Amino acid sequence: MDHQQGDHGQGQHQLPGCYRHRERETGISCTRCERPICPECMISASVGYQCPECVREGSGTGHSPSANQPRTVAGGLLVSDTRLVVKILLAINVTVFVAVLAVGDDLVSRLAMIGYAIDPGTFSMVGVADGQWYRLVTSAFLHQEFWHIGFNMMALWFLGPPLEQALGRLRFITLYLLSALGGNVLTYWLMAQNVLSLGASGAIFGLFGATAVLMRRMRSDMRPIAVLLGINLVITFLPGLNIAWQAHLGGLIVGAVVAYALVHAPRQSRTAVQYGTCLAVLALLLVACVVRTSILLG
Repeated sequence: MDHQQGDHGQGQHQLPGCYRHRERETGISCTRCERPICPECMISASVGYQCPECVREGSGTGHSPSANQPRTVAGGLLVSDTRLVVKILLAINVTVFVAVLAVGDDLVSRLAMIGYAIDPGTFSMVGVADGQWYRLVTSAFLHQEFWHIGFNMMALWFLGPPLEQALGRLRFITLYLLSALGGNVLTYWLMAQNVLSLGASGAIFGLFGATAVLMRRMRSDMRPIAVLLGINLVITFLPGLNIAWQAHLGGLIVGAVVAYALVHAPRQSRTAVQYGTCLAVLALLLVACVVRTSILLG
């Protein structure tokens, strides 16, 4: 038996309308601001439901205000300037390069990567094995030739922003620094200990590896990055160019491994997987340095 309902006049409404969708009647209100909210707008809180504005303000949910903001594929926050970290890295590299031009080779000899050798000026031992561990990082911001810094900074400018946007600023700088460290650690193991090595190439190759991983994750056309990476690898191993292939290879491997963890971490345990992987990579690199140092000093 059909039941026929009479028309409701404007004065017969028993329930208020949602504050965002006035045409939708609702008996639910935000537990904080008490505005009426429809099922589409209500967000479960510790007690009852809250409206989107109160949730964004971090009010009463137990989460920070950023908890409900849009996230990137790696869980980073969306930002308007996706080149901020890239600009800072560029500024640091250029500033150090200008300092090298002003001071000369003395700054290079103090900051460049070198394993264990005799300083011809003081006849004392220098290098990572002598306790100068800072060289594993400072050398990645050091350049002597215009073509060298020009190539690396151009690559950083083109590869960096898409990664910074996809990963988020903190994850991007972590990827960059770990790649630089990975390149220098492999250099520490495989290059002659009395040969200076410098440049951001290890970090740049880490960005190459990360870009390939990200493009595969997003199911983009892999051919452009594959060709570009292939060309750079061929140049790396060409004889007579005096290129530290160890730094390139180490940075590439570390960048790819870290990026894979960043973009493939399961959402429910994303933070633990990402931080855990980065810390594990850092620990592995530090252990490798300790072992190499003990071999050189033994």
